[in-house]
Formats: sequence, C-alpha cells, structure tokens
Amino acid sequence: MQLYDYQEAALNEVRKAYREKCRAPLLVSPTGSGKTVMFSTICRGVQQRGKRALILCHRQELVDQISSALQELGVSHGIIQSGTIPKPRESVQVASVYSAVRRLAQTAVPDLIVIDEAHHCILRSTWGRVIQAFESALLLGVTATPTRLSGEGLGDTFDRLVLGPSVSELIARGRLSPVRVFAPPTVDLSQVGTKMGDFVKTQLVAAVDKPRITGDAIAHYQQLTPGQRAAVFCCSLEHAAHMAEAARAAGITAVTIDGSTDRQVRRGIIKDFSNGLIQWLVTVDLISEGFDCPGIDVGISLRPTQSLGLWLQQCGRVLRTAPGKSHATILDHAGNSLRHGLPTEDRDWSLSGSVRKSQNGERPVSVRVCGSCFSACRSGISVCPNCGTTFPVESRTVSRQKGELKEITQAEIDARRERQKQGLAANLATLIELGTKRGYKDPEGWANHVIGGRKWKKKG
Repeated sequence: MQLYDYQEAALNEVRKAYREKCRAPLLVSPTGSGKTVMFSTICRGVQQRGKRALILCHRQELVDQISSALQELGVSHGIIQSGTIPKPRESVQVASVYSAVRRLAQTAVPDLIVIDEAHHCILRSTWGRVIQAFESALLLGVTATPTRLSGEGLGDTFDRLVLGPSVSELIARGRLSPVRVFAPPTVDLSQVGTKMGDFVKTQLVAAVDKPRITGDAIAHYQQLTPGQRAAVFCCSLEHAAHMAEAARAAGITAVTIDGSTDRQVRRGIIKDFSNGLIQWLVTVDLISEGFDCPGIDVGISLRPTQSLGLWLQQCGRVLRTAPGKSHATILDHAGNSLRHGLPTEDRDWSLSGSVRKSQNGERPVSVRVCGSCFSACRSGISVCPNCGTTFPVESRTVSRQKGELKEITQAEIDARRERQKQGLAANLATLIELGTKRGYKDPEGWANHVIGGRKWKKKG
C-alpha cells in the first residue's frame, strides 16, 4: 500500500517526536486523511523490529477497519474482542478497549499502544486503566479533533502535537470532497441548559423534536438534494425514530441505525445505503466518528452541540469522496456552522484544546448566509462564491416565513454570542464578572438569579 506524501510527512514527524524522547505524541489529521493506514504503517515497523503493538479503539466497526488495513499491509495480528478467537502470540493486537481492560492479565506487555479516536482518552476512564497497566509502553494518539466534549485539551495524556494535512489541503488534492453548507433558521435553544460541556439532552430533544422542524428538514432536503444519500444526525433514539417515520411518510427511504442494531444487520444497512437503496441513514452517534461510509452525499444536522469536536466529526463523515460524487452538502438545521464555523476552516489546534482566537480572546464568527442561494460561506467576503450575489455592506433584516431559509444578520450573531458567554460561565464569580462587563446595576443579584434558574432547570 503506497502512502501519500502528506501521510509520509506526518509519520516522519511522529518518528522525530520519539527520537526526541517524547513518550506520547498525538497525531491530528482530518477524517478521510488515512489515519488508520498511517498508524498501521507504524505498527508494521514495530512488528518488523520484533516488538509488540496494541491498538485500542471503541467500536466493532473500527476493529474491522483497522484489521482490514493491517491485512492490506501484510501485518499478521490478533483481535481482542468478545466473540473472536484470540491469537495471543501475534505481536500486533487490535482491541476493543472494553475487552482489553478485562484481559489485561492475558495480554503481553506492548512496546507501543496506539489509541484510535484519542479524544476519548481520559486517564480516569477505561482507556486510562489500559495505559496505566502498561506504563513502560510508548503511546501514539490519533484523532481528527484533539479536544474533549468540554473543550479541554489532551495535554494530560499526550506530550507532542503532530499536525497532518488540513481539510482545505485535502480538498485541493482531491482526497476530500468540496462542500456546500446551507444554514436554515436555527432551533430556539433559549430554554436549553448546559451540562458537562454540551446541551442538556432531555431539554434539547424537547426543543428539536417538533413537527415544524422535522417538516423543514424534509422540505429543504427535497428542495436542495432530492434523492441523494443523507446521514441524519439526531439528538436521541426517539428523535431519530420520529425523523425516519416522517421521512418515509414523505416518500423518502429512511432507516434508523444505532449501537444496539445487530452487527450483521448494520452491515446490510450500510451496504444498501452505499448502493443507493436507502436514502436516509438516521442515527444519533453511531456514524459521528470513526465510521467509514463514503457513500454519504448529504449531512443533515438536527443536533445542536457546543462540542466543536462532535460537529467536525459529523461533517467529516460527509466530506469523504466517492465515485460520481462531485461535492458534499451539509444542511445545518442545528446552527452548528454558526456556532463553530465551517468544516473547511483551518484551526490552530493545541494540546490545551484552544483554537484560533481573535484579539479580544473570543473565537471570531466566521460564517454568513447568502440571502439568494442560502449557502453558508466565510465572512469577510463581498460576493457569494456559490451564486455570485453581492452581499450588502450593512446587515439587513430578512423576514422569516415558515419553511424558508434565511439570511443570518450580524445582530443575530452578536446576540447568540452573548447568550453563549452566559451559558459558558461555569460559576458565580464568572457570572458576576460578566454582569459587571455588561453594566448591570446589580451584577451579583443577576448572577445569583441565573444560578438559581439553572438549579431549577436541573430539578425539572
């Protein structure tokens, strides 16, 4: 298997990190860049030197994908997973992390531990138990999004950031699909609280799982991408079921898929979807990350999230290339492109989890929506790159009619950013500081009122 030059360059940086006495470099490379092939190549070298490697992942599909890549590279290996006959003598092992933690005593000490989808790796978790059981092993983390759900970085586990190619570079090389993003009017999240770094799921479902929103999603799909294969990202299993039912009623072939779906059934569904027999693959988290299904033409985002990582992982599923696919389309009903930026935006990752910031310390708003063709594009340009419409110099209000896409005004963006500041204020002192900056007469009283409201929401 021949590596591309950008893959070779990334691997050379990983090797350099080890030569410079790093124990745990983190390789960051976009979805679709061939991360599995890259770390499988590293493991081939480990095997050729007579040493041992343990590859950890968290889903059955990932075990299968990694095993296939190793086979193509000629790397003999064992699999540590329930229902699989072990091969303990093999020097390379691919393991479900949940099976690995139960078989630590039966697992030979590895010289290298590879952690796929490394943004899940927390030392207090199952992943950490495996790592700590083999303290002498080198580590290699691999991810497209080096940030946890809460926005925290991975510096507590890894000690060197190795950056692969950017999304824009891979698109220019033809390794990822060009993407068009459409941003309909967003879901009202004013009554949705935050918990553990993201929106409270029960409140989020109540805000999103509504006939009007479902109807708009179907109408926009039929208007902009009729008949194309779409992955639909929902908030809950119930929400996914309602979405699929409504789609079928509208003549769209839709199937739900989740972690409880039988493994063989899942494979059959994916095959039918890739062959065009199924138009909508409706899910919650199953295909958000580490799921290789290149037949996706359209991503329909119905799950608002405060997690940049989750948003980029979902977009990454759609950007993969496929025969006959000229571009990818994302219908962002959840407003995530306005919250986090376009998936093609270059980001300055670090082990602290931070991304590109403006001079005042806040992440710059990077998206505007064309009022003529409804596509989302980066701000700061005067002409829509999709249809050629000249943007007005000043923001203007566009009235909203049911079922129509709308232009996002600067006033709306500013208001949304203010709400986000309040939502991200984690304690009383931070809220008091925010109230003082806003010029409130009694910032302490206001802050206590906000804290009280949050407690009331949690009880509800």
